[in-house]
Amino acid sequence: MQTFCQGGESAIESVVSWVDVEVLVEITSLLATRLNEQAGSAGVRFDVTVKLEEKERKSGLVVVLFGLVMRTKPNVVKYEVEGTATLTGKDTLIDQLLKVDPKSNIPFVFHRVYQHVFTAIYVAASLMNTVHPPSDLLFAGKQGAVQPGASGLGQNAQPAGNVTQAEVKPAVR
Repeated sequence: MQTFCQGGESAIESVVSWVDVEVLVEITSLLATRLNEQAGSAGVRFDVTVKLEEKERKSGLVVVLFGLVMRTKPNVVKYEVEGTATLTGKDTLIDQLLKVDPKSNIPFVFHRVYQHVFTAIYVAASLMNTVHPPSDLLFAGKQGAVQPGASGLGQNAQPAGNVTQAEVKPAVR
């Protein structure tokens, strides 16, 4: 399994192989709201808020609830996605995936979660005839900023993004 990152190997690939930990992503809620009819010729910027909370932990298994909110500036569209990610594998490797990546300020497991979420958002954006985020929005560059020349830009989307909040809550034991 390969993660998407502009300019070579991503941080997650140097931490753990995706083969060692299985991540099953299930979307439970997807809301796309078109806030403006036109994206405008100036393009848009995506601001992102992510949330991750452990729901269940057993030996070799962790279930986390995730939330992702993406808003464009100027206000063109807002996406809200919630769901669960079930991680199975060795406990030490699962713990590595739940740590926050200091470069992007989001948990490593969001590399896999966003791959799944992006597909759903892309379909919703296409149906609503509005802009979609880049496929590598959370992974390229510092603080989730997409580097110039990144692929997967939606119509009139500029290659820029910002993770405004990342929160990780462990399960209550």
